[in-house]
Amino acid sequence: MGFLRWLAIVPAAIVTVVLFVLMMSLISEEFKPQDKLDLQSFEINPKVEDLKLLERETKITEIKKIETPPPPPQIERQKADRPAEPIASLEGAVPEFEAPEIDRSQFQITVSDRDAQPLVRIPPIMPPRAEKSGHCKVRFNVSPEGAPFDVVATYCTQSLFERPTVKSVQKWKYNPKIQDGRPVGRSGVESRITFRLADERGNVIPE
Repeated sequence: MGFLRWLAIVPAAIVTVVLFVLMMSLISEEFKPQDKLDLQSFEINPKVEDLKLLERETKITEIKKIETPPPPPQIERQKADRPAEPIASLEGAVPEFEAPEIDRSQFQITVSDRDAQPLVRIPPIMPPRAEKSGHCKVRFNVSPEGAPFDVVATYCTQSLFERPTVKSVQKWKYNPKIQDGRPVGRSGVESRITFRLADERGNVIPE
């Protein structure tokens, strides 16, 4: 082990001695100062020579005058001669017309027989206590003047629909029944009145 240690120390000592000798040789050389650098001068505001403007000589040729063409010849229009003869006017006389005599005793307007026909139907008012839709069946008579009377609700899904049904039918208007060309009363007319109740979304609530 001691022999190996000496083998490692000897090369290191040799390198150290060599470096020391080189340093001594460098130090022993005489110092030679460098030559002075030439000083250079700079102008802060150099004068710039004026640039010569090159002028281009152009010659303008004479402009030829353009002669306008003569206007087109005017064509003479022939004037219409005023007619010397007066304009004839056509006047016609209204022919006499006598209305024919009509015997009113023999003149009759006949109307074909027909049943009573509804003209105006006022919808009923929804009761505020109603919670769902419903309907009523009614029976009534129609007068020769076309007004319903003796209105009776024969059936209602809810009793609260009976009163507004009767009031609504009483305001209806009919074309009366015609029999032998004259208006007569009509009895036993039946109809159905529907009440439709909707929720907040617009959907109809069933009966």
